[in-house]
Amino acid sequence: AVEVPAQGDRFAPFAPVDPAAPALVVGTDGPALSGTEVVERARADAARRGLEPGARLLSSLPYDTWDGLSAGLLAPLATGGSVVLCRNLDRLSPAEVDQRRATERVTAMATAPAG
Repeated sequence: AVEVPAQGDRFAPFAPVDPAAPALVVGTDGPALSGTEVVERARADAARRGLEPGARLLSSLPYDTWDGLSAGLLAPLATGGSVVLCRNLDRLSPAEVDQRRATERVTAMATAPAG
């Protein structure tokens, strides 16, 4: 907006979006979720994770499952939060994880169960 002040950020889809139409399939055999279902599930996951507006969730989960996609994008988006993606988090020592959390101002974590 500073470089092009007369050209504000605006988005208008070419066609109206049907909230009941299929919007997302996770995995090769997952159910087709409508836009409404995606939003409802993302909000429920955000509440389950205790995410509040401005939350910063650190996720090491892959995007090939609902849990990973929700933690790494949808649940924080539903609450106005943000995501810190961290590959190979399991290779960091507990002290390094604590350092990453502090540096990135992380308020919540989503990691795969150990073992």
